[in-house]
Amino acid sequence: LFTDSDLHNGLWVTFIFVFFSVSISMLLGFGLALLLNREMRGRNIFRAIMILPLFATPVALGYLGITMFYEENGPINAALVAIGVGKIPWISNPFWAKVAIIIVDVWQWTPFVFLVSLAGLQGLPQDVYEAAEVDGAGGWQMFRRITLPLIAPTLWLILLLRLVDAFKVFDIPMSLTLGGPGRATEVYSMYTYRTGMRFFDHGYAAAQGFLLLVIVSIIVSLLFGRIRGLYEESR
Repeated sequence: LFTDSDLHNGLWVTFIFVFFSVSISMLLGFGLALLLNREMRGRNIFRAIMILPLFATPVALGYLGITMFYEENGPINAALVAIGVGKIPWISNPFWAKVAIIIVDVWQWTPFVFLVSLAGLQGLPQDVYEAAEVDGAGGWQMFRRITLPLIAPTLWLILLLRLVDAFKVFDIPMSLTLGGPGRATEVYSMYTYRTGMRFFDHGYAAAQGFLLLVIVSIIVSLLFGRIRGLYEESR
């Protein structure tokens, strides 16, 4: 198990995917929640539009990505050519294929981060902000000293849920790139699937699944300890 180069590749691809997908979706989702938490015209319409990708199935988004990232006449490359950037080999280049599946996953799961973050922001006590404003605190000071500490437990919980979901990603890379080119986007769950369902080595596939369970359990236990500590501090 530990000398399998294909397994190591699957783990490496998965860790890259998890790191960038979770980080970008967390930043975008929380940033949009901060933006739409204030009074502005058309706020409810923007909120409704933001959560639409969350209701799409990952397989459908993967097949949609095939059209969007089509290298010859796809809409994304057509737009890039129009502004003078040139065509990008989204599917045939190992680096850009990873970027493509990350973009699709971020597009789907940023609304989840946005929705939960917005709910957390709206639940914060407004009297604290009013008192800080009376004391002369600026926007950045209130964000750093009030918003972040109060919303931190919610953000850690979102991070926990996103990490668990990202580690078991399968639908998007399977439908968008089939793990290619080569094995550049073959995430760990896809390799486990091929081991068990294509090569019929069910015992080895079960061992791979157990290894992923151990890895995710360690990460979850560390994050859960951090979340519990934050909730105990806030009491």
